[in-house]
Amino acid sequence: MERRITESFDKQSLMRTLGAQLDSVAAGQVVISAPILEGTRQQHGFAHAALTFALGDSAAGYSALSVMPEGYEVLTAEIKINLLAPGKGDRLRATGRVLKAGRRLVVVAADVYAIDEGREVLIAVLQGTMIPMAPA
Repeated sequence: MERRITESFDKQSLMRTLGAQLDSVAAGQVVISAPILEGTRQQHGFAHAALTFALGDSAAGYSALSVMPEGYEVLTAEIKINLLAPGKGDRLRATGRVLKAGRRLVVVAADVYAIDEGREVLIAVLQGTMIPMAPA
C-alpha cells in the first residue's frame, strides 16, 4: 500500500510544483506537508487557500486509496473546505483520514495545520467523498 501511494504521489506534478512531500502513510490515514513558498501566498502574505485545499484534498484522497484493493484508483467526487484561520507560518501539514469506506463511495476528512516556529494552528477542515475506480 505504501509503495503504491508513494508511486502515485510521485507522479503528481502539482505536488512537485508546491514542494509537497508525503510524510506518512498508514491504512486509512495519510499526511502530506509543503512549505509556504513565495509563489503560494495570497496578498496578505498568508498561505493561499488553493495550497490549503490542494494539500487537504490530496491527503484525503490518498487516505481513501490506502483502504482500496490493489489496482484501484480514486477520484474526488466532492469535497468541502472550511477555512478557520490564516495560513501563517513556514509550512502546512494536512492529515487525511477515512471516515467510512464503502464499495461505491469513501467518505473522507482532512485537517490542515499551519506550522509557525514550531507552533501548530488548525487552519482548515475538509470533508468529502471519493469514488473508487476499478481496474480497467
